[in-house]
Amino acid sequence: MKQAEDSSAFFVSGKKEVLIIRIKRGKARTKEVVPKERINEQISAPKVRVIGPDGKQIGIMPTRDAIRKAEDMNLDLVEISPNTEPPVCRILDFGKYYFEKEKKAREARKRQHEIEIKEIKFGPNTEEHDYNFKKNNAIRFLKQRNKVKFTVRFRGRQMAHKELGYDVLERLKNDLGHIADVDAPPVAERNLLFIIMTPKKDIDHILEKAAAESAAAPETEANPVK
Repeated sequence: MKQAEDSSAFFVSGKKEVLIIRIKRGKARTKEVVPKERINEQISAPKVRVIGPDGKQIGIMPTRDAIRKAEDMNLDLVEISPNTEPPVCRILDFGKYYFEKEKKAREARKRQHEIEIKEIKFGPNTEEHDYNFKKNNAIRFLKQRNKVKFTVRFRGRQMAHKELGYDVLERLKNDLGHIADVDAPPVAERNLLFIIMTPKKDIDHILEKAAAESAAAPETEANPVK
């Protein structure tokens, strides 16, 4: 029988903001964590771009107002993209956020020995909508920590235009290179041409950051909290 798992979390303030997480899994245990993300008063930028708990953009505002807005919701202001101008922050329950993040990391470690190679097949003249559909499937497989084999199959006279197959694979490398690495140069076998791509270790963080930056555009100024 699978044991139930629950958690509670709270902050202890001091020189560093420390997150105390109590995880109930069989026997209760307490874990003390110094978060990597800047939280609340740790955020040093004078202004931040704020995303609400529903994932929608609120706008740019003074950091102190953003912290106050988070406090009014009994939530935390978390800096999720510090290198943008201004930094992107999200209002959320950091204890729950950290717990879910750790849970996903544990599940990923358990699945390391279960990695599969998923194959996605293309033709040398794959149409745009079909290409995008298959590319999105590849992103889903990569997020699941699976390797993906991209195969281009040539039929009949298509064998005389193998450069089109190389173009398809090169496009996939460019479109997915931010979240996956190519294991080796393209391999040709009879009427097939293929590459295998392996997900980057920090793929979840990369996609989360990209989603946050996408949600944050275009730039708007929010009314200050009074």
